[in-house]
Amino acid sequence: MTGILITFEGIEKCGKTTQAKLLYEYLKEKGIPCILVHEPGGTKIGEEIRKILLDKENTKMTPKTELFLYLAARAQLLTEVIFPSLQEGKIIICDRFSDSTLAYQGGGRNLELEKINQINKYATDKLKPNLTILIDIPVSISQERIKKEKKDRLEKENEEFHKRVRDTYLFLAKRAPKRIKIFEGNKSIEDLHLEIRTKVIQFLTQKGVI
Repeated sequence: MTGILITFEGIEKCGKTTQAKLLYEYLKEKGIPCILVHEPGGTKIGEEIRKILLDKENTKMTPKTELFLYLAARAQLLTEVIFPSLQEGKIIICDRFSDSTLAYQGGGRNLELEKINQINKYATDKLKPNLTILIDIPVSISQERIKKEKKDRLEKENEEFHKRVRDTYLFLAKRAPKRIKIFEGNKSIEDLHLEIRTKVIQFLTQKGVI
């Protein structure tokens, strides 16, 4: 049996990490085999790469260096965790995946989307998520939430950067509407979880997984 890859995407502080955890806990309670992973990270090597990427002291990192570091972490996570779990028939819930690279390094850093797409296909052996949950919030709300916490290297970017990231996410969703489902993120945690949960259960039922 082949497993299912469900990814969560969105700009900074959209609530995707919270929602990914809630979905994982819900499926686990229902006895559905699943795992929760995040990017960049999820492996020993990936976590070391994560430290480099998010360290606010690394101000001289070039866009291409950033791109390849994300892809390296993803390739490691796929080999160590995601591919074996898919072969075991599990549902993988992943907090960020390929769409993040297109949005942040493509949109945010102004690197060519199609070139990113090509090298990402190589890094992932052409694996695509079965379903992507895109939690969308206005950049203004994201910026207000960022102010309340310590900022990492990407969170420190200016508002225009984050606007480009959001615009790219919405462009990707328009290009792949069957896979990428947009959810309004400016709601209560409970209401948003219920909406996402309903969509995921519907999707898994259609796939014959449950």
